[in-house]
Amino acid sequence: MEIVWDAFAQAALRLFGGDPATYTVIGLSLRVSGLSLLIATALGVPLGYLIGSRRFRGRGLVTAIVNTGMGLPPVVVGLMVYILISRSGPLSEAYVALVGEAMPRLLYTVPAMIIAQVMISTPIVTGVTLAAVGAVPAELRLQARSLGASHLQEAVLTIREARWGVMAAIAAGFGGIISEVGAVNMVGGNIEGKTRVMTTAIQLETGQGNFGLALGLGLILLGIAFVIMNAFTRVQHSGSRYER
Repeated sequence: MEIVWDAFAQAALRLFGGDPATYTVIGLSLRVSGLSLLIATALGVPLGYLIGSRRFRGRGLVTAIVNTGMGLPPVVVGLMVYILISRSGPLSEAYVALVGEAMPRLLYTVPAMIIAQVMISTPIVTGVTLAAVGAVPAELRLQARSLGASHLQEAVLTIREARWGVMAAIAAGFGGIISEVGAVNMVGGNIEGKTRVMTTAIQLETGQGNFGLALGLGLILLGIAFVIMNAFTRVQHSGSRYER
């Protein structure tokens, strides 16, 4: 029980004691996950709409690939990104062939962490959006077409009808990356002041035997996740009350 009280004390000290290292880690965590989520939303929502609203040959296979991506182990994603952006990786070699000079180092940088988190969250956003769009009656799209709606107007109407599912997709995408540690540790390197985020800081402190501090950081991370997820929930509920 002592370690639990120590964790609360450490969390309060780090959060309200003006510790700059803690604020840096929190800020970087939110920046990396926030930018990753924006990119994943920009990619995943349109992809989910296209797959969920269209009937084409191989749709079942594409859906299965997306669903598989939703459960892709983060450490596998980290390995893939590591290989792609390393100095001897295929992306670097292609860059040299096109530009004629060495590719800027991406490993152990914030962009590498964002790339990894985008690869983790995009299938999640796509898969949940796909399911939400698929639940919208096809008659709605047919009626929109009969009234002369363009493809863009049809898409906007469908997304609007499926917006609570789309909101859930974005929330699920955020949940999948704010708590992720394997991929960002592999491609970010957990460098203090540069690429250290909440999850990798927790992993580091646990490995060093500082369980109270690790648990305290975990409580801060849980609090941040709760605040953001609660904001998503309030938006969904406020929309439902407005409709009624």
